[in-house]
Amino acid sequence: MLKPRQSVPQLTVTTVPGEAWSLYDQTAENFIMLAFYRGLHCPICKRYLSDLNRKVAEFEKRGVTVLALSSDTEARARQTKAEWGLDNVPLAYGLPIETAREWGLYISTGRGKTSMGVEEPDIFSEPGLFLVRPDMTLYASIVQTMPFARPYFAEVLSALDYILKNDYPARGQA
Repeated sequence: MLKPRQSVPQLTVTTVPGEAWSLYDQTAENFIMLAFYRGLHCPICKRYLSDLNRKVAEFEKRGVTVLALSSDTEARARQTKAEWGLDNVPLAYGLPIETAREWGLYISTGRGKTSMGVEEPDIFSEPGLFLVRPDMTLYASIVQTMPFARPYFAEVLSALDYILKNDYPARGQA
């Protein structure tokens, strides 16, 4: 189990433009926010990442580097970016299931087509939201067993304002 104030696992994925992205190479001012999503098949992910897409600039103003990522294939990730209109959200694909498990994400198996008419992959990770400090220690995480009831990005932004203003420490490390 990942704990706040402890080092997070290395994470290397590929972004939709085809560039390698490595967590340990990031140089965020305050945080790196990793939004793990289920994939192209998920209608809730579509709404969630669309909201994030509208708020990326607000996160960047607070010194937060944003990345949304899934275990989807390159083709599905490109389709996600295009069809969902994610022009602001950096999107990565190819998250290995073993890496998802290292991050404490729950893993599900496919159950056919979703309400969007898209086939679920054979295996994929459930959502998680992580704030990582520039020193690669975990600040906060929210991990879910299913797609529902995710944290609102407006509330995350409000929390970041408080955290940064008050130098609020990571909690839950005991």
